[in-house]
Amino acid sequence: MALTLKEVEHIANLARLTLSAEEKEAYRRQLSDILAFAEQLQQVDTSHISPTASVLGQESRLREDVAGESLSTDVLAKIAPAFRDNQFKVPPVME
Repeated sequence: MALTLKEVEHIANLARLTLSAEEKEAYRRQLSDILAFAEQLQQVDTSHISPTASVLGQESRLREDVAGESLSTDVLAKIAPAFRDNQFKVPPVME
């Protein structure tokens, strides 16, 4: 499907783009090529292929959530900028 310059100008207007005459012609050719390729893809027979949401397997690639050793309160108190009553003190994020 070949686009016209008028269609390219309309698309550019919708995207709030100001294009030179050379850019309009370049985009007309590029967009026409993209649409032609999409038309070509529409011709591929996919009737024998079942619909899929993903081409990847349905297995989880995440590691198991296992509790490990944690730092002691004494170590945290030493490395934290502000620590009081077993809590980190942070500046307020809302006034």
